[in-house]
Amino acid sequence: MKQKHAIEVLLRPKVEIWSATMSSVGVVMAVTAPWSLMMTPQVAYGVAIALGLNAYRNFDTFFKLNKYQKGLRQLELYKMAPNDIPISHKRLFLGLGFEWTQQQTQRLKDTRDPSNAKYINPSRLHRLARKIEYEWELTPYLKHISAALGSNSPYNPWKPAPDIGGAPETHGVGGKESAITLKLADRNAHMLVLGTTRVGKTRFAEIGITQDIRRGEVVIVFDPKGDAGLMKRVIAEAKAAGREDDLIIFNLGFPGISARYNGIGNFNRVTEVATRTANQLESGGNSTVFKEFFWRFTNIIAQALVKLGRRPDYTQITMYIQSIEDLLIDYYEDWFKRVAKPDWRTHVKDIENDKELFKNNQKFKGKNKRAVALIIYAQTRKHYDTVAAGLLSTFEYDKSYFDKIVASGLPLLEKLISGRTAELLSPAYDDPEDDRPIFNWGQVIRQKKIVYVGLDALQDPTIASVGGNTMFADLVSEAGGIYKHGTEYGYHVQPTKSGSDVAVNIHADELEALIGDEFIPMLNRAGGMGYQVTAYTQTLSDIAVKLGSTEKAGQAIGNFGTVVMFRVRELATAELLTNQLGKVEVSTATEVTGATDSTDLDSGVDFSSTSQDRVTWTEVDLLHPSTIMSLPKGQAFILYEGNKLAKIRVPLPDDSNDEYMTTEFSQMANEMQQAYRTSETWWVE
Repeated sequence: MKQKHAIEVLLRPKVEIWSATMSSVGVVMAVTAPWSLMMTPQVAYGVAIALGLNAYRNFDTFFKLNKYQKGLRQLELYKMAPNDIPISHKRLFLGLGFEWTQQQTQRLKDTRDPSNAKYINPSRLHRLARKIEYEWELTPYLKHISAALGSNSPYNPWKPAPDIGGAPETHGVGGKESAITLKLADRNAHMLVLGTTRVGKTRFAEIGITQDIRRGEVVIVFDPKGDAGLMKRVIAEAKAAGREDDLIIFNLGFPGISARYNGIGNFNRVTEVATRTANQLESGGNSTVFKEFFWRFTNIIAQALVKLGRRPDYTQITMYIQSIEDLLIDYYEDWFKRVAKPDWRTHVKDIENDKELFKNNQKFKGKNKRAVALIIYAQTRKHYDTVAAGLLSTFEYDKSYFDKIVASGLPLLEKLISGRTAELLSPAYDDPEDDRPIFNWGQVIRQKKIVYVGLDALQDPTIASVGGNTMFADLVSEAGGIYKHGTEYGYHVQPTKSGSDVAVNIHADELEALIGDEFIPMLNRAGGMGYQVTAYTQTLSDIAVKLGSTEKAGQAIGNFGTVVMFRVRELATAELLTNQLGKVEVSTATEVTGATDSTDLDSGVDFSSTSQDRVTWTEVDLLHPSTIMSLPKGQAFILYEGNKLAKIRVPLPDDSNDEYMTTEFSQMANEMQQAYRTSETWWVE
């Protein structure tokens, strides 16, 4: 029968050392004392060459086998300084690793054989060293031995394994490592990074962010927790790349150094203001009705503000949804200036002073007299305007009934305008005392900025979710404008082309705290506009719970072309990767021995024996979910470029020579404040 695959036997005694040693001795004897081998010098030299080649071949096999078996037990730590991260304008560096094929599946299967346990488990001396290290740690005179055994010195033959947990043989079966990279052209298909807590997702994000910053591209980092460490890394990389002037920090946890952002102040259609605000409310059942009412009232207010030349923000929305009379008066007066006769003020004043009108008409009881007068004047003069009609319909609601309708949205709005959050989410554009910049996504993309968004989700997850979803919706709207008009529309006299050549790299950490209905359109529609999303989360269930259904979660996940999976604890999450892979055949070697008694009494043979080695082939999954669920920290599988599967190690940070990360946070904050410019001059920077 034809052999299907070459069968490796790597878990065995390293017998090559004996052949190599004896061949080396033979070389020495043949060269120095050919007479001892009873050979002439000419013959001995030829034999020495043959023995030397044999020694080289066996030594090479021995060292390779030794390295492979040692790598199954323990891998050396892989560190890399930020300056050593390779930067390319064609490919994205992901880590050091190898492609996972049938060969690695076979090797991993071999390590699971109980007969090979001695090649996987620590040796007796190694276990004894760990026992001594623990028991003698505080013992006088012996604690120095404990410290020596626990050191990572290259002279310590029993040094402890790196504190990364998992099964080291998963990476050890790979053999020779090389850099694993992703084509930048494939990044607009987006990347999903999954892994449980503290397994390397943030470090993987730092490596990607570093490369994006140093390539000079637009970088937007969403960090719901508002982790100061990640923020410091973004600041440090901006400094290292000479892009400090491009840096914008928005952090709800550090309002003193945070830039300001109006999530509903920039839009292509005014209805986006109401959509972004109302979409933060719950849907389903009676909540849907109240959400629709809230959307309508918010839309009316937004249209009125825009017609008045004011930029909508959460403070104004909250104020006018509780007191629509003030906005109605402002709008009607501005409207009458354009459409009414010059003496309209006199007529409105007369109506306002008509005591009998308000005394006899119950409909006007408790209403603002100025607002009523303006409405009556418009009706008697047959003036009509769609925005004015909307304000009128809202004004005519009974106050108690109106409050019940909008009650679902007011708590959310009040959170958005409370404390220093209001300064950041509803910025005062005309405040000369506040020099913190106000940014928008059009500005960020045109000027190739670096934006860090910290949402402080541990303090208030509701505000974090609203802030993230609003920014996503704003980014989608900006993508629509870029698609139609290009990035320079309205800023240059010369004609602009549609679409964008600017790569917008969006890193969304803790996706489960950010994802909403606004996120999915950014995945499936904005890739052509240069948006390249890298999302980080722990499990698929987190996304399903946040979106409200597994179908929506599947819709979101289906938009990611590259999947990176660190150690996970949920089977369904691991199967997201393994179910996309095919099956392969692995071999199993079986020893068969037997003995048969002879029944022929006249024969001199009492029994016969047989000994066989049988090889059988079994079809198995290329990668099993349990393999992913037992990965060490900092290691991951990557499914990329359609059908390639790779196993990588992510380099740990080597901060020994990282001058930009040695700065104290307080000093960074002072530098950020000094670097800020007032918002009214951003377009000339």
